[in-house]
Amino acid sequence: MASFRNPSLRNIISGAAPYLRASQRRWAQVHDVRFLATQQSDRVLDKYKEKLTQKAKQEGLRDINELKEVYKDKIQNQKNASMPIPTVDVPPTSPPSPESLSSPFPPPPPAPQVPAAKVPSSNPGIKTLSSYIDIEKTRALPEKELEAIWRLRHAHDAQSLCAVIPLPVYKTLEATAKKFPHFVLPLPKEGHGAEIHFLQWTFPAENTVTVLFTHLAEYKLRGEFSQPHTTITHHLELAEDKQIVLLQGQVVEGRGVSVDEAKWLVMCLQKFYGVSGETSERRRLLEMFGKGDAAFKVEDLLEEAEKII
Repeated sequence: MASFRNPSLRNIISGAAPYLRASQRRWAQVHDVRFLATQQSDRVLDKYKEKLTQKAKQEGLRDINELKEVYKDKIQNQKNASMPIPTVDVPPTSPPSPESLSSPFPPPPPAPQVPAAKVPSSNPGIKTLSSYIDIEKTRALPEKELEAIWRLRHAHDAQSLCAVIPLPVYKTLEATAKKFPHFVLPLPKEGHGAEIHFLQWTFPAENTVTVLFTHLAEYKLRGEFSQPHTTITHHLELAEDKQIVLLQGQVVEGRGVSVDEAKWLVMCLQKFYGVSGETSERRRLLEMFGKGDAAFKVEDLLEEAEKII
């Protein structure tokens, strides 16, 4: 894999450092800790000087200094007793496996949780099918008309993707996705070889399944905080009645991927997660990536992705 080094980023960071240091000099106040400790000690002595002098005479000592010397060990023990050392329970961590240390890819995030019970989602961030069409009115339409309405619904948005997937085809995709929720796909770039993109399946709601596509370089840099350039959503509200799943996607403008390139990634996803992905070689690559196997080769990935079927 190529090393992700950005000279301009280093210049920005190094250029900002003097400014930050100047701000610290302007606002920070530096104190000598030893001076503060001595000041505090002197104030205590002044406050109790008369009583300490009387105590020294009762003990048959000349002055306060001798009294301090006699009680030095007792004073130190009191200080230690009043300053307990906090302890932190650190759970034991298992050492990384040799395979994960030698793998060129970052470890994927935890597998997404699949909703166990069919409870309607109340998450306002999730767009359900009702956000796009009137489900009840559409349910009564023939499949041809439904597909036409779905495509017309997204025709005005140049950055959108849409499709109608037969339910048996989708079930194969979903079954494979639950086993292998994370994978990488190549995107050919003319004159620049191929870019590698990271994909992640999520199951946020009963009738909503999404796929997030992110530049691998972005994911390696920011992990789970990386921003996807393309989001694909499968809507299952009409799956039982009409035996179809409606797909809707959005390509974020300015993230380095065109709509046509996003279509290529979706088609490539179908090769690995669909019926054709059940071939031994494609399934082997999914399994190897899922395990973090160091034997996973990008060359094999490119070869399988470029096959027509």
